Amino acid sequence: MRGSPSKMLFRLFPFLKWARPTKQQTQADAIAGITVGLVLIPQALAYAQLAGMPPVTGLYAALLPGIVGALFGSSSLLSVGPVALTSLLTFAALQPLAEAGSPQWVAMAIWLALYSGLMQFLMGAFRMGILANLVSNAVVQGFVNAAAVIIIASQLPSLLGFGTGAEESWLSTIRHEWQQGSFRLMVTAGFGLGGVAALFLLGKFSARLPAVMVVTLIGIAGSYLLGFGDLGGSVIGPIGSGLPGLSLPLTLSVDQHLALLLPAVIIALISFTEAMSSCRTMSRVTGVPWDRNQELIGQGLAKMASGFSGAFPVSGSFSRTALNAYSGAKTARATLIASLIVLISLFGFTQVLYHLPTAILAAIIIVPVTRLIDVRSLTRLCRENPKDGAVALVTLIVTLLTVPNLYWGILAGMAASLLAFLYHHAMPRIIELGVHETGGFRDRNLYQLPPIAEGILGLRMDASLTYLTAPMLERSIRKKVDADPNVRAVLISASSLNQVDSTGLDTLQDIWSFLDARGITLYLSGPKLPLREALSRTGLAQLIKEENIFATDAKAIEALK
Repeated sequence: MRGSPSKMLFRLFPFLKWARPTKQQTQADAIAGITVGLVLIPQALAYAQLAGMPPVTGLYAALLPGIVGALFGSSSLLSVGPVALTSLLTFAALQPLAEAGSPQWVAMAIWLALYSGLMQFLMGAFRMGILANLVSNAVVQGFVNAAAVIIIASQLPSLLGFGTGAEESWLSTIRHEWQQGSFRLMVTAGFGLGGVAALFLLGKFSARLPAVMVVTLIGIAGSYLLGFGDLGGSVIGPIGSGLPGLSLPLTLSVDQHLALLLPAVIIALISFTEAMSSCRTMSRVTGVPWDRNQELIGQGLAKMASGFSGAFPVSGSFSRTALNAYSGAKTARATLIASLIVLISLFGFTQVLYHLPTAILAAIIIVPVTRLIDVRSLTRLCRENPKDGAVALVTLIVTLLTVPNLYWGILAGMAASLLAFLYHHAMPRIIELGVHETGGFRDRNLYQLPPIAEGILGLRMDASLTYLTAPMLERSIRKKVDADPNVRAVLISASSLNQVDSTGLDTLQDIWSFLDARGITLYLSGPKLPLREALSRTGLAQLIKEENIFATDAKAIEALK
C-alpha cells in the first residue's frame, strides 16, 4: 500500500512531522522554555523530596523524560517531568517496602518507573488507550482531592521545621523541638510560610514571572546570609552533578518486583488521566488535535527514560504546561529548551542550591497542590449526579483512611463505579406507552395518555436486551399482565434495544411462551438490524410471526389503533 512506510515511520517517530519553525516561533519557544526550565529545577528537587528520593534524581527525572515526552508525545505544549501526584503515589507505593532514600528505595522507584512506563507504552502501541477510561472522572476527582490533603499534611513538618515521630503527636513534637531550638524553628517557619505567601502573591499578580525560581533564589540567599544550615536548619545540602548513568539495579528479589506491579498499574492509569487533562486543555487552547494512543506511547517512554536515568515515575504537569502556554510557547521545542536549562544546571550549578531550605521546597510543593482541592466541584457533582458524587466521596474517604496505601482508595472508587454502572444498567427505565398527539409513542404516565388501544399493553425499555436487563423486562410484563385480565396483546417497542445477547433472546422466548399460554399476542415494533438478525437466526421470528413484527412504531400504531 502506497504511503504505508512513511505513515509507519511518522508513527514511530512523530517528531519527524514537526514543521520547520519560523523565527518568531523560535524566539517564543526560547522564552517559554527558559521560563519553564527555571521553574522546573526547584520543582524537580521538591518532587524528589516528596517521592522520598535523593534531590539529584529530581533533576534526572526532569532531563531525559522531558525530551522523550516531547519527541514521542502528541501534545506539543505538554510539559513532562516530576509532578506532585505521581511523586506521592511513588512514595505511598514504596513506604511499606523500604526506607525512604535508601539504595533499596531508589532501586524500587527505578523499577516502578520502568513498569508503569512499559504498561503505558504497550497500551499506546496496541491502541488500547480506552483502558485509561477504567478510572472514571468521579474516581479521579475524589482521589485528587484526597491526595492534595495528604500531600499538604506530609509537607507541614518540613514547612514548619519539626520532625515527625511515630511515638509522638505533632503538638508534643513541636513543644519538644521548641524547647530544643526555638530560633531555628521560627526561622524555618519563616522560610516556609514566607515562601507560601510569596508564591501565592507572585502567582496572583504576575503569572508570567517564574515565581518558583524567584522564591528559590531568595530562600538560598537568606539561608546563606543567616547561616541557616549552621544553626541546625534543614537545607538541601550537596547535590550530585553531571549526566545520569543509564543503568538498572539488579538487586531486587522476585517478590519485590511482584509487589511493584499493582502500584505500577495505578500510577500508569492515574498519571495518564492527569496528562490527558492537560492535553485536552491545550488542544482547546491551540486548536491542535492530540492522539491518546500516541500520547500513551510518549508518556510510557518518558517514564522508562526516567527509570533508566535512575529516577522515579514522571507525568505531564498541568501547572508547567499552563505556564508553557502562557509564556508563549508555540511548539514542543520549548520543552526541549526547558530540558536544556536542567542540563546546564547539572554541570556546575547544583552547588548553588546547597543552602536552599527544605522549607522552601515544601512551599513549592504545597502551593500548586492547594489548587487541586476543589470542594465546589465535589459539591456540584454530588448535587447534579448523586451516583458519581457517591463514587467520588467513597474514593476520597477510603484514600484518606488507608494512608499510605493510597491504591486502596482508587480500587475502592473503581469498584464503586462498577457497582453504580451495573446498578444503572440492571435497573433500566421501562415505561408504558400511549399515543401522543404528535403521533408517536410517549410515556403514558408522564403525559396522562390512554392505552394504545383497548386491551393492548405497550412497553418500551430504554436499554439493550441483555442478561442484566432482560429479567426486568420479563418481570414488568408478567406483573402488568397479571394485574389486568383484559390484556389481549402486548407490544414491545424495540427501537431502543440496540444490543441483544443470548439471555435476552431466551427471555424474549419466555415472554412469548408466557403470553401465548394465556392467549395473548406478542408484537414487536422498530427492531434494529442486530435484533432482527437474531430473531431470524434463532427461529423466534417464526414463533412471534412476521406479521406481528412492525418495521416502525408508526406502522404498529397504524395497525393496532
